[in-house]
Amino acid sequence: MLSVRMQRGQAYGPIVLLILVGGYVVQTESSDYSDAAVLPDSYPSAPAEPLPEFLLEPEDAFIVKNRPVQLRCRASPATQIYFKCNGEWVNQNDHVTRESLDQATGLVVREVDISVSRTQVEELFGLEDYWCQCVAWSSAGTTKSIRAYVRIAYLRKNFEQEPLGREVRLEQEVLLQCRPPEGMPNAGVDWLKNEDVIDPSQDSNFLITIDHNLIIKQARLSDTANYTCLARNVVAKRRSSTATLIVYVSGGWSSWTEWSECNTKCGRGWQRRTRSCTNPAPLNGGAFCEGPPFQRVTCTTLCPVDGGWTEWAKWSACGTECTHWRSRECQAPPPRNGGKHCSGSMMESKNCTEGLCARTVAPEMGVAVYGGLVGALLLCVILVLCVGVLAYRRRCSHLHGDITDSSSALTAPFHPGNYKPPRQDNLHPLHPSAPPDLTATAGAFRSPLFSLQQGVGESHHKIPMTTSPLLDPLPSLKIKMYNSSTLSSLEIPADMCSGDGEILSLKSVGTDRQFHSHTLSREPGLSTSATLGHLGGRLTIPNTGVSLLVPPGTIPQGKFYEMYLIISKWDKTTLPSEGSQTVLSPAVSCGPSALLLNRPVVLTLPHCAQLDTPTPDWTLTFKTQTHQGAWEEVLTVGEESLSSPCYLQLEEECCHVLMEQLGTYGLVGQSCPPQPACKRLQLALFAPRAPCLSLDYSLRVYCIHDTPHALKEVLDLERSLGGVLLEDPKLLLFKDSYHNLRLSIHDIPHTHWRSKLLAKYQEIPFYHIWSGSQRPLHCTFSLERSSLAVSQLSCKICVRQVEGEGQIFQLHTDIQETPPPHSPHPSAGSCLPSSQVGPYAFRLPCSIRQKICASLDAPSARGCDWRLLARSLGFDRYLNYFATKPSPTGVLLDLWEACHQGDADLVSLATALEEMGKSEVLVVMTTDEDC
Repeated sequence: MLSVRMQRGQAYGPIVLLILVGGYVVQTESSDYSDAAVLPDSYPSAPAEPLPEFLLEPEDAFIVKNRPVQLRCRASPATQIYFKCNGEWVNQNDHVTRESLDQATGLVVREVDISVSRTQVEELFGLEDYWCQCVAWSSAGTTKSIRAYVRIAYLRKNFEQEPLGREVRLEQEVLLQCRPPEGMPNAGVDWLKNEDVIDPSQDSNFLITIDHNLIIKQARLSDTANYTCLARNVVAKRRSSTATLIVYVSGGWSSWTEWSECNTKCGRGWQRRTRSCTNPAPLNGGAFCEGPPFQRVTCTTLCPVDGGWTEWAKWSACGTECTHWRSRECQAPPPRNGGKHCSGSMMESKNCTEGLCARTVAPEMGVAVYGGLVGALLLCVILVLCVGVLAYRRRCSHLHGDITDSSSALTAPFHPGNYKPPRQDNLHPLHPSAPPDLTATAGAFRSPLFSLQQGVGESHHKIPMTTSPLLDPLPSLKIKMYNSSTLSSLEIPADMCSGDGEILSLKSVGTDRQFHSHTLSREPGLSTSATLGHLGGRLTIPNTGVSLLVPPGTIPQGKFYEMYLIISKWDKTTLPSEGSQTVLSPAVSCGPSALLLNRPVVLTLPHCAQLDTPTPDWTLTFKTQTHQGAWEEVLTVGEESLSSPCYLQLEEECCHVLMEQLGTYGLVGQSCPPQPACKRLQLALFAPRAPCLSLDYSLRVYCIHDTPHALKEVLDLERSLGGVLLEDPKLLLFKDSYHNLRLSIHDIPHTHWRSKLLAKYQEIPFYHIWSGSQRPLHCTFSLERSSLAVSQLSCKICVRQVEGEGQIFQLHTDIQETPPPHSPHPSAGSCLPSSQVGPYAFRLPCSIRQKICASLDAPSARGCDWRLLARSLGFDRYLNYFATKPSPTGVLLDLWEACHQGDADLVSLATALEEMGKSEVLVVMTTDEDC
């Protein structure tokens, strides 16, 4: 069966004859319509060739200006290849055909080219672009190539968005935007820095986004330059306007110099110290340092006084040497403050007989003279002894008594050693109507106990007693009380503290005793004290997060000391920070400072440093205040050495310091480059107490450290001013970025309220917050209502650091009603007593502590000793500190007690011991805990 199909091309195209013979296609072509199809003489019985396969397909092309483009395709095996453009066959004469033979396969390879002009593309009407496609034939059939689109290339002149010049601070992220002109094909973008092409692969600080924007990750001084966006395609290149980027550096203060000498040699003058704005120096228009470059204080230099002679005394009697003498002293005035001493002789002598006296004395005359002198000397000694005895007896008659018997010790009030009771006419030790209460609280103790206890709210001190024969009778109980220049002490006979059943526990939670140091003032709610002995104890200032742990054995056996803990008022002490440092904790005094300790105590301080970042942002320094008031560095965290006098365990909200010298301490910090550090601040909103009887109404926003003590200080201040806390304080992370804190009020109902603030916002300078030199910091928003009938107030107060984080107060309140109370101290330790004395202060019983120390103090070859315990508890930052102690395990347990003051359970410690394989200690812990 023979089938002939004719397909007509363009008017000038060839006639294609597809002849189907026995299922095979045979193709012939004619150059015009009059030519007849030429058929082969014979036909194969089976296909000899596969379908054509394109080795090269036409690709998209762009016509640049008026230059035509060439489209090419190659297929094998192929008897014919023709192009079809926009659905129409291209004239055979427009094809350039090349034919070759594939040496590997022996198949015919045919390649065809055509040219497409700008006119052909422009004459096309419609939404679709101009396209061309190859069709290849072989004896097996036809194959079509992909479409290749031909477009006219162009590039507009104007950029859709050009980069803009900026001024940015050092290390700030910078974004320069660029949207190139419209073009075909789409323009690519290069960025030029001072006419040099930026290559992100060579400088990782640069990043070019997929939408052609340039990002500088951290601006450097070297990035100050002119930046140009360069757009290009196959047609042309276009340059944007140049954007100038200036990287500025705001100035920072250097450290203060030492104080200069007083400018006067005598009398009142002044001395000064300076600092320079060079850390760093401001560059490229950066802000100059805020604050004065120098400080000046007054000084007084004592004027030197030269010594002067007194008048000559009278001449002495004529002596055996025929001379007499007289004397004078350098006391009119005496030399002071470096003045000159008197010049000349103190004594003068001359002959008293004018040469008429013989210089020999008879022997019997000499004996009489010397005997008289010896007798006079003995008489003087006797008189001095008599006067001394009389003075001593008179002094003793005014004292309370060195020795008191048992009854007076039990019934008389207990006072510190420096207490002196008034003299009374009735000297009987016991009052007949007030017998001693010996059984009031005896049932409160589980073992025989003798205690001198000061009851709260009681006018007399009671001695709880048990059935132990320790105090039945008391023939030898004597208490010796004495004064010391620095310490208040009690001496107890050593035999009373030797046995386990004879424990001396002396509790005192008093706040009325005066410390020996005259430089420390005690404020209500900011101090506590207790009398501690060998059993130790814990001092805690409620609602402040400040405490002092005195482990057992810290105070020598038989000694009792009045110990205190005081938070210094900021207006009564100098700040421990200097330069770019910032205060992170309250300044705390613990004492007495002259106390000699047998082992370290643990001081716990709250801090406001943000520590949850993956990289260290802080350089933390622990400082102490000298007697002269200056602050000195004790320890820099992470830089400990064997000479470090203490160890600091840092937690997210507080730090615990092991120390052996009491005094005044504080924690400061500064940013650790390259990242700026953050302080945790609290924002507290206060308003006047209801009801409000005035048209004026004020809202106060305080910016304080995120520590319990700082919040307590503001609450006490507002309570005295008649203010109330409207909302729970909000947390704000304040960054060391030299940017101020901005406060603004919004959404005030203007129909009933108006703001008296003329500016749009208020700002607290960065330096005031970071240095902590001014407290408490706050801003006031003064409002006025239209009438007294208006009681509802709703507004929004925004607090944010410029270019930093912020918080928003959504306020809805009735100013005539008292808002519900808030509890800002959920974790400040308000439930803990101010003082705990003896075993009651510690979670870990003494017996367990001793067994753990005995098991872990000795070094182990496997490393299963106190070092592994330190790593398990997280106390292993500097193990050499513990290694220098007689019992490293004991010091570790003391630190564990301080770290678990509020939630002290034995689970964490038992878990650590279980991981170490100390099962024998776990058995002891379980047994003692059950008891």
